[in-house]
Amino acid sequence: MAKILTYNQLIIWQKGIQLATLVYKATSEFPKQELFGLVSQMNRASVSIPSNIAEGFGRRSRDEFKRFLKISLGSLYELKTQMYLSNKFGYVKEPDFKEINDIADEVAKIIHVLLKRP
Repeated sequence: MAKILTYNQLIIWQKGIQLATLVYKATSEFPKQELFGLVSQMNRASVSIPSNIAEGFGRRSRDEFKRFLKISLGSLYELKTQMYLSNKFGYVKEPDFKEINDIADEVAKIIHVLLKRP
């Protein structure tokens, strides 16, 4: 198995980028009145996930990486809550909600696995 040298080789980071891309696409169709509300919050939370993974990896310390994974996880749960509300408000259609939620669940599972490692 090859050693991972950069954060963009991490599957978790790649999934985080995929998630942020889908969130940006979904929020681009929200009503204008949500531009500074849910749209802004969801976009920031989605970008925070892979950003914190990259920053934690760059610290080159297992403890620091875990700390930043926990921050990513917090942003992920924040995003999942905002996605749930957006779906309930009718801003996100069910297929888009399901796709984003499924990827978010994958990211959460990977983070939990990484956090359990010594």
